[in-house]
Amino acid sequence: MNQFRFSRRPDIGDKVSVSFEFFPPKTDEMEARLWNTVTRLEPLQPKFVSVTYGAGGSTRERTARTVKRILTETGIPAAAHLTCVGASRDAVNAVIREYDALGIKRFVALRGDPASGVGQAYTPYPGGYENGAELVAGLRAISDFDISVAAYPEKHPESPDFATDIEMLKRKVDNGATRAITQFFFDNDIYERYVERVRRAGIYIPIVPGIQPVHNFRQVANFSSRAGAHVPAWLAERFEGLNDDPQTHALVASAVAAEQVMDLVERGVSDFHFYTMNRADLVVAICHMIGIRAHDATAAAEGFAAA
Repeated sequence: MNQFRFSRRPDIGDKVSVSFEFFPPKTDEMEARLWNTVTRLEPLQPKFVSVTYGAGGSTRERTARTVKRILTETGIPAAAHLTCVGASRDAVNAVIREYDALGIKRFVALRGDPASGVGQAYTPYPGGYENGAELVAGLRAISDFDISVAAYPEKHPESPDFATDIEMLKRKVDNGATRAITQFFFDNDIYERYVERVRRAGIYIPIVPGIQPVHNFRQVANFSSRAGAHVPAWLAERFEGLNDDPQTHALVASAVAAEQVMDLVERGVSDFHFYTMNRADLVVAICHMIGIRAHDATAAAEGFAAA
C-alpha cells in the first residue's frame, strides 16, 4: 500500500474512541511536561490512558505514582502497565494487590522486555510468570480487572511464525484479556490481514490499533527495526530532508497519522491507542483533524498557551 485513502467525514469524531499511552517521568522537569500533556489531552475525553512499566520492572514506583495522580486529579480512567520480568509470582501478585488498593482496576499485562533491553534473549524468572498469558490469568485470579494485552500485526520478533504468535494471543484471551492493543504499524493492509488471521483463530476481543505519531523519524525508524515493524518506503520519503526542520516535520507527521487513522476508520475501525511519548502537540493535532475536539475548549486553549 503506497498511501492511505483520506476523506474526513464531519461526524467521525462522534464515532471514534481514543486512548493514550504515557511513560512515567524520571525528573521533575519531565513530570511537569507529562502533566501538561495530560492536561491538554484530558478534554479529548479518552477512553482510558495507560502508563508504561520499565524494562525489568524498573519504574514500578513511578508508574504507580503517575497512575494514582491521574486517577485522583483528572476524570480520565487510568491503566497501569505490568510485566512479569525479573520477579517471582509472589512479588508480581504483591504489586497487583498494591495497585488494587490504590484504586487501580485497569492493567496492560505484558511479558515485558529483559532489563538488558529490546532484542535481547528473554529468560523467565525462576518461580515467576513465564509469559503474558500466565500474567493475565494471575490478574484475573486476584480480581475482575479490565485487562489489555499486546498484539503484533507483524508478529512478535521472537515468535517463529504467525501461528505461534496468534496461539499466544488466544491463550491471553482464554485467560481473561479484555482487549488487545497492537504494536505500532504504518501499513494498514498489514493490520487488516492480521485481524483477519485472529478472527479465523476464534479471537473476537477488540484488536485496537496502536498509532505512533512520528515525533522523530530517525528514532522511530531505528526502534522499528528492532521491534520488527516495517517502515514503508513511501513513509521514509515523506520525511526525507526534514531532520533539521522540526516545524515541517511536525506538520507532515500529523498529516500522516491522521491519514492512517481515517483510512482505518473507512475499514471499520473505531478505537485507537496513541503512543504519545509524553507529548501532546501531534496527538492534539491528529485528533482535531479526524474530528475529535476538546469538550472544554477553554481548558484546551489554556493548556496550549502554557506549552
